[in-house]
Amino acid sequence: MDRRSIIKHAGIAGVLAAGAAPAVHAQAAIRWRLASSFPKSLDTIWGAADVFSKAVKNMSGGKFEISTHAAGELMPAFGVVDGVQQGSIEMCHTAPYYFFGKDETFALGCAIPFGLNSRQMTAWMYEGNGLSLMREFYAKYNIISFPGGNTGAQMGGWFRKEIKSMADIKGLKFRIGGFGGKIIERLGGVPQNIPGGEIYPALEKGTIDAAEWIGPYDDQKLGFNKVAPFYYYPGWWEGGPELDFFINTKSFESLPAEYKAIVEAAASHAHVEMQARYDARNPNALKQLVGAGTKLRPFPKDMMNQAFKAAQELYSELSAKNDNWKKVYTDWSKFRADQNMWFKVTDMRFDSFMQEQKL
Repeated sequence: MDRRSIIKHAGIAGVLAAGAAPAVHAQAAIRWRLASSFPKSLDTIWGAADVFSKAVKNMSGGKFEISTHAAGELMPAFGVVDGVQQGSIEMCHTAPYYFFGKDETFALGCAIPFGLNSRQMTAWMYEGNGLSLMREFYAKYNIISFPGGNTGAQMGGWFRKEIKSMADIKGLKFRIGGFGGKIIERLGGVPQNIPGGEIYPALEKGTIDAAEWIGPYDDQKLGFNKVAPFYYYPGWWEGGPELDFFINTKSFESLPAEYKAIVEAAASHAHVEMQARYDARNPNALKQLVGAGTKLRPFPKDMMNQAFKAAQELYSELSAKNDNWKKVYTDWSKFRADQNMWFKVTDMRFDSFMQEQKL
């Protein structure tokens, strides 16, 4: 499948308003199930699956329906990839880096520390080699992937105590997703991999000392500000994490061509919608949190520097022992270098100037 076919089919999104295309009317009814890794309380990250399924239904004239199920309804949040791989469900919506325990390469399809921002990640997927490389890798797991949203740069998380230096990281029990945990561990912390819906009670009871999730809008909904006063930034481990729709390869290949095109267009629509929701809703949520007493803090510079160094060491180690990682990372890192150069003379300069203005 052409990695740019999503763009070619994006015009089908117009059917969202106009009803099903004529060719779709002749197709048989199809019913799928989608398992999400996220709770329904989050209309942003969970919402992408809902946006996707509604778009598929609308574009197919109701003949292709996908029921969406929150984490824990059909299977645990971290069990969705096994479910798709085994064919017990047709598809899922998840963050690929949750599954780096299977192979670290999964993380490159989502986010790794000091990686791409959301625009750069989308560019690598759609116009670079990202989608074709990741699909080649996911094929080993009987999966075909479709970009399914991005949160944008994330916050650094909620801490029960202030972080003043690297010494405060030692022994810190920190709920952190993906590869960020590997770096925190190298800095002396104790990473905890906990699904989003289980973070609040762990933080409230003191089972963990700190937790990161996404950003102000979601974090406020989950109530983290009620149990931890310090809110740190930036989330250097997630500059632009991509969510994916993973579909069982056999299930996807069994679809008629019209439905395959609908799936692609619906996924692209959900991808754009998620980023827009986060960018629109985070600012007001942050103002509300700070107004209610949340203490906003930047991570210490020495922590950022040591984390960056540890990340580069980890990536070199993985390239030496994991051929899957090396193949994807080599392309990814070249793309990152080019993007960093470009953004340095465009977005960074523009954004820096605008931040200095009184608006």
